[in-house]
Amino acid sequence: MARRAAAPAGPLGDDFSFVSPVAKYVLFFFSLLFWMISMVMVAVGVYARLLKHAEAAVACLAVDPAILLIMVGVLTFLITFCGCVGSLRENICLLQAVSECRRGWGTRLGTSGDSPAGVPLFVPQARGKVSEIINGAIVHYRDDLDLQNLIDFGQKEFSCCGGVSYKDWSQNMYFNCTASNPSHERCSVPFSCCLHDADQAVINTMCGHGMQARGYLEASAFIHTNGCIDKLVNWIHSNLFLLGGITLGLALPQLVGIVLAQLLINQIRDQIKLQLYNQQHRADPWY
Repeated sequence: MARRAAAPAGPLGDDFSFVSPVAKYVLFFFSLLFWMISMVMVAVGVYARLLKHAEAAVACLAVDPAILLIMVGVLTFLITFCGCVGSLRENICLLQAVSECRRGWGTRLGTSGDSPAGVPLFVPQARGKVSEIINGAIVHYRDDLDLQNLIDFGQKEFSCCGGVSYKDWSQNMYFNCTASNPSHERCSVPFSCCLHDADQAVINTMCGHGMQARGYLEASAFIHTNGCIDKLVNWIHSNLFLLGGITLGLALPQLVGIVLAQLLINQIRDQIKLQLYNQQHRADPWY
């Protein structure tokens, strides 16, 4: 039997590759960009953490923005590093890890609450989480300067005081209103609870002194007596489309990374199939 003539070199010869250099290097530079951003995030978080006092670092670990920044930065660093190495080395395992991590991240960013149908379920969940965060922040108000500035900004911005009411500040050891509290700030509230006086050139930081010992009507002449929980939840409820837009903006880079990683994975798999075919063709001319 005569041997089959060798197949002429065609578009799927040894020089052909299914892997597109465009997809490969776009994913690389895309991952590299966010890899550099993640390093900056970690550096800023570590620097901010080192500036804090040791006791504050332990006491306020759960509510410290620097810790959150470091955690997000480290996670982003690992994902984008896998993306850089996986795209250059054409490694399917690393690219699949990047795709799955980004997909999981995007799913968390796209939780219910950014659509009208999710509002009834979202608001109670938001209120519970906001209550937990605010109450924890009140307890650690004096432990962390960044947290203190954040609470003061929130209370002034939303014209509120405490969680449910201004008397929630008794949860803080310095403002606690029990008779056994030796603090000179006993029964007080932070100055950010005070009503703003447009004619006052200098802020009176002692304006909240002794306000917890007063009734609502009497205290309302000097401070905001309503809590921040309901006001913050109402603000979230009123700005769902804004929050949805921010969420979408955060999710879009993840979506781009997923698409590029999945595209490159499919191209690499096709290239592997082509290489296997060429190897079998060389080993068996009758194949």
